[in-house]
Amino acid sequence: MSLQIDNLTRNTALVTAGRVADNFWTRFVGLMGAAGLDAGEGLLLTRCNSIHTHFMRFPIDVLYVSREREVVHVDRIMAPWRFGRIHRQSSFVVELPAGAAEGTEVGDVLGVRGYERLMVNG
Repeated sequence: MSLQIDNLTRNTALVTAGRVADNFWTRFVGLMGAAGLDAGEGLLLTRCNSIHTHFMRFPIDVLYVSREREVVHVDRIMAPWRFGRIHRQSSFVVELPAGAAEGTEVGDVLGVRGYERLMVNG
């Protein structure tokens, strides 16, 4: 099963074909060098409270999410070669195609399927 992320508050699908970066190397590489993200694609970075878009060639939307899966901050259309702010409440980050976070707001709750190791208390 592919990673799927839904905005449970708004009843919308954010990611239908995602992947997970859950170790040092995959989190470090992230989307660097990628050509882009298609609609429905996304990257979930575990144990993450800040990102950068260095060595990326396209803008992204970024959701910073707490352990309780509540959105604590949204960076919309973050351009390449930028640093995101640190969000201490964030347990993981979801990187989406630019514009894909439209309608998602701070306080919304996300549902994550396809990555069982991402537990509410873990």
